[in-house]
Amino acid sequence: MSMGTSETPTLIGRPSVEAAGMPPRKRKPLGRNQKDEALAGYLFVLPAIASLVVFLLGPILVAFYISFFNFNFLDPENAKFVGLANYWHLFHDPQFLRALWNTTLYSLGVVPTQTVLALFLALIVNQIRGKTFFRVAYYLPQVTSTIAVSVMFIFIFSQQGLLNQFLHLFGIQGPTYTNDPKFALASLMVMAIWSTSGQFMMIYLAGLQDIPDEIYEAAALDGASGWRMLRYITIPSLRRVTFFVVVMSLIGTYQVFDQAYVVSGGDGGPLNSTMTVVLDVFTKGFKTMQMGYASAMAFVLFFIILILTLIQHYIMGREK
Repeated sequence: MSMGTSETPTLIGRPSVEAAGMPPRKRKPLGRNQKDEALAGYLFVLPAIASLVVFLLGPILVAFYISFFNFNFLDPENAKFVGLANYWHLFHDPQFLRALWNTTLYSLGVVPTQTVLALFLALIVNQIRGKTFFRVAYYLPQVTSTIAVSVMFIFIFSQQGLLNQFLHLFGIQGPTYTNDPKFALASLMVMAIWSTSGQFMMIYLAGLQDIPDEIYEAAALDGASGWRMLRYITIPSLRRVTFFVVVMSLIGTYQVFDQAYVVSGGDGGPLNSTMTVVLDVFTKGFKTMQMGYASAMAFVLFFIILILTLIQHYIMGREK
């Protein structure tokens, strides 16, 4: 071949249809058997799609619609369109602002504590024998009824409960913690940390077992200590797991309802110290029948969780 001659390069292996100068092949239409298989696949997923539309997407759209109305399910014919008035009134409602503040404090107390505790427990369980036993033992509170756990902690934090009996050994007489505005919210935090740390420990344990042992062996040959391995290998390798744990924990804490309902008897007491956003939504929607206002509160909570999740995703992305 002469130096001045240009030639279309060919691919190594089988030449493409365009390189061979042939017209592209038309895709064959699906045969009858393939159409039947596709139809069978759609029919199999149809119940799941229908249930999502009827029980998830549909109620969300209806709730968003009625959030612009003064709406009562007992008298839907007299619903009155109020536009953004429900959303505007939220930020002038002292009870909602108190509920949002309580929920934020609750989240700030529970999320970091249970994340660190879950990681700590996972590191311990990953290094000892009998992992199955400890998995069951730490995960057991997660499958226990929330009502039963709440009743148990009400007894522990009562005037004659186990906590005060222990403090009495040191000459300390404690109050009924769930009825004291100073300690009621903290009691809910302790309850949540105890009941959910095992769940996130299981997630961290799975993440730890996915880290290759060769990385630790190479670090040990280079003289790295256990603390350095934890700081520079384990924690960075668990970044995605930590993001998942924090986001799920954040969503769970901002949606706390059942513990607050049981401990306070449904009124968020004492003195609104255990009033959470979801409990306030329940009170407005099903006790005072302000369903439009309650729907607006629910969507404000949704946007708060969404913003916090995006912030967390941005922070984790920058660290990466």
